[in-house]
Amino acid sequence: MNIQLSKPLVFLDLETTGVSTLIDRIVEFSALKINPDDTEENITIRINPQISIPPEATAIHGIKDNDVVNQPIFKEHALMIKNFLEGCDLGGFNIKKFDLKVLEAEFKRAEVEFSKENRFILDVMTIYHKLHPRDLAAAHKEYCNKEIENHHSAEQDVRATVDIFKSQLESHKELPQNISELHDFCNERKPTHWIDDKGKFIWINNDAVINFSNHGGKLLSEMVKNESSFLNWILTKDFLPDVKKIVSEALDGKFPQK
Repeated sequence: MNIQLSKPLVFLDLETTGVSTLIDRIVEFSALKINPDDTEENITIRINPQISIPPEATAIHGIKDNDVVNQPIFKEHALMIKNFLEGCDLGGFNIKKFDLKVLEAEFKRAEVEFSKENRFILDVMTIYHKLHPRDLAAAHKEYCNKEIENHHSAEQDVRATVDIFKSQLESHKELPQNISELHDFCNERKPTHWIDDKGKFIWINNDAVINFSNHGGKLLSEMVKNESSFLNWILTKDFLPDVKKIVSEALDGKFPQK
């Protein structure tokens, strides 16, 4: 590899039960360690997440409840994983916003100390996006093979957007050819365990659970009893109407029904 390493660099990837870094669990962990002498070590393990794997997650990674029900839980692997990562810098694709946060939450639940401090973190997705900008001008250059004249003029930008759209339809025959199917393509259906449109509240079994902030993982019913001030705070902030409706009704004693 054309980079000088002063200590091992571990690239890691997680398959999980969902996209919440606070609540969702690891079902598969894989790490590839590149040593300064260019030798490699790797581990890949399946993990029982102790919660059900939603169908939308299975559709992505192919792992079902039956595939992991007899596997060890994360706590049983925690020390081994920590030791594998000890003294290493870390890399991955979207590692900063997702994988590391999920991993840190798992270590915390397992009561095993783990820190990303004093490590270099390489996010390959960040490198990719910086080398390949994904803005309107970049899309126009890719699809129309020319620069936008007078970029950031509203009229020129909207015309450029239409040109890109036409080129996308011509270049990608797999795209739907009618508005309703394109709508579905652009707006993925929310995961079945989300209660509201942004997943601020989710179902765990048949209970409504908070899925953000440091209250993530707490039952909505328990929040009403013990920490209603946080729920009242939500009502004063810029949350979507469906979130505020859930909170308002919960404070009145009416909870979401699955």
